[in-house]
Amino acid sequence: MNPLRGDKSPGAADLWGDRTKNVATGMLVKFNKGFSSPPHIHNISYRGIVIDGLMHNDDPKAENMWLPTASFWTQPAGENHITAADGETNLIYLEIDSGPYLVKSQDQKFDNGERPINLHTSNLVWLKQNDSSFIDGENIAISYLWQNIKVTNSAGYLIKLAKNEKYKISTTASEFRAVIIQGDVDYISKETSQVKSLRSSSYFSSSDTFVHNIKTAKETIIYVRSNGEFNFVSERLIK
Repeated sequence: MNPLRGDKSPGAADLWGDRTKNVATGMLVKFNKGFSSPPHIHNISYRGIVIDGLMHNDDPKAENMWLPTASFWTQPAGENHITAADGETNLIYLEIDSGPYLVKSQDQKFDNGERPINLHTSNLVWLKQNDSSFIDGENIAISYLWQNIKVTNSAGYLIKLAKNEKYKISTTASEFRAVIIQGDVDYISKETSQVKSLRSSSYFSSSDTFVHNIKTAKETIIYVRSNGEFNFVSERLIK
């Protein structure tokens, strides 16, 4: 991501979109153990979810608060900060609503009115089926992360699924994107000729009316970005 830092630079790969253009994008970013950036800013705001390792993202003078798997943070455009990593392997999912994604020096900092969020996985609030229309089943929980009505009319969620269970995911959203943050699933849909094994950092998506079917091998957490309705249903409820 920063050629001037050589092999010390984080590496990135787009899952969808194009981080070099003015479009919404979701990407994977990998950091070496012990990585610590100099103070810097970004031209646009982003969201981050830890897939593997330990991450810290805060004001340059803040003490390290290491965020493990399934933790969530936001980084406002223009705010001076550092990013550090302390796991043996460190991988995050990073998402922007517009681009391109650029790194700039701290002397170009500005206040865009947003304030950052650092949400440790232990502080996530998990809701059950009686609290959300997006899930059906006692073995499913959902955590609401963000909503952007003005720009993308979309929102982001974490879905927690029990191990060794089957789920049907129905959606009518024109944009439905799912990234496996933790766990392993077997995936199949009308567009796949056979079952596909998807591990953490894997991705699937759809547009308009569609059905995804998954089976979990262990407790699984999936990040969902959607601009419309969707429903995770336990196969136990499907007749």
